[in-house]
Amino acid sequence: MKAYRGSILHLLDDPTKSSNAEAVAFHEDGLLLVEDGRVAACGDYAELLPSLGDTPVEDLTGHLITPGFVDTHIHFPQVDVIAAHGAQLLDWLEQHTFPCEARFADPEHAAETATFFLDELLRNGTTTALVFGSVHRVSVEALFAEAFSRDMRLIAGKTLMDRNAPEGLTDTVEGSRADMEALIADWHGKGRLGYAVTPRFAISCSDEQLAMAGEVLAAHPGVWMQTHLSENAHEIEETARLFPAARDYLDVYDRFGLLRERSVFAHCVHLQGEAFQRLAAKGGAAAFCPTSNLFLGSGLFPLKDACAHGVKVGMGTDVGAGTTFSILHTLGEAYKVGQLRGDALDPFHAFYLGTLGGARALDLDDKIGNLAPGKEADFLALDLAATPLIARRLAGTETLEDKLFALTVLGDDRVVARTYLAGVERWRRQG
Repeated sequence: MKAYRGSILHLLDDPTKSSNAEAVAFHEDGLLLVEDGRVAACGDYAELLPSLGDTPVEDLTGHLITPGFVDTHIHFPQVDVIAAHGAQLLDWLEQHTFPCEARFADPEHAAETATFFLDELLRNGTTTALVFGSVHRVSVEALFAEAFSRDMRLIAGKTLMDRNAPEGLTDTVEGSRADMEALIADWHGKGRLGYAVTPRFAISCSDEQLAMAGEVLAAHPGVWMQTHLSENAHEIEETARLFPAARDYLDVYDRFGLLRERSVFAHCVHLQGEAFQRLAAKGGAAAFCPTSNLFLGSGLFPLKDACAHGVKVGMGTDVGAGTTFSILHTLGEAYKVGQLRGDALDPFHAFYLGTLGGARALDLDDKIGNLAPGKEADFLALDLAATPLIARRLAGTETLEDKLFALTVLGDDRVVARTYLAGVERWRRQG
């Protein structure tokens, strides 16, 4: 048994679907008990103190203990093109992304980058992520091996591209099938790892490739599916040209069996009500990626509309088009997107999207997302005085809502003092 004392905040439900009193759990002076990698208890320090016995208490006073953040969309092979100047999506892919991803045929490069990538996730407080690999099987093997060594909950897959990509970045239908079957056999369900069938987007995949992806999904119902959907106007036009028989972009995926539970679609910027209804009805989820949508000029995600139609939504950093690994910073940008759409994002709803909402989007809310007893003990200690400005601003707050909002707007990796995976400290800020 391990015990941690500090202020504790986590969400028990979507605060837009129930009252704050029911959805928000906050303990000003709280205690988190962890046993065998899981939450044993979480509540007020005074109430839980009698149950401690001789368990030592780690004092995190001045910190806010929260669940780890969940990133529902990020690209492992794009670390080195973050903040690369360019045009919009399709041009940016050609100019920056494809040359960078070609390097991941090298196992040594993939392994070195995997170490850096996961270090960066943990430094920013992300404890679970849904990740794109490159088209190369070795890229995903390197990432899984590094995540397994840390006992990290991570879902990843090799990117599928059999057309409209440079030489060296395309695969074949049968080659992709063999790679995926091997990766699923070797890694899916090992430790806390999961596999995701990963068509880059419809443009990069032939009918035969998408059909094969649907067949693999059907054969392995426990795996995930991740892809891109309705991110950019030119991308949507090209998809319509390549798939003239499809009703719309979403229907391209649906007709190949790729729209279902555990299917996560990044962006969805240009989806509208009826398409959101179909997405929700099949159990699919959307990854809201505000920093990349702004960086590439793709558009403003209609969060309120998606939620109104019952779509599960999580946050995605979308590195490298996204400009930060920090879910905290990403939530601040999500607020700005809402402002431009006339829908101000509530601080508790934002925090939900970065934690329990992300877990629900990945169909993992029985395991992660909050600090309820029995959940895996992935949690953070956030330093409420990480910078002089944050300390000054938070000292002047009068409500928890105000404090949380200021933290999401001003916070970034500097706020994350410690990151724990399954009850084990895996990151501690130095200095």
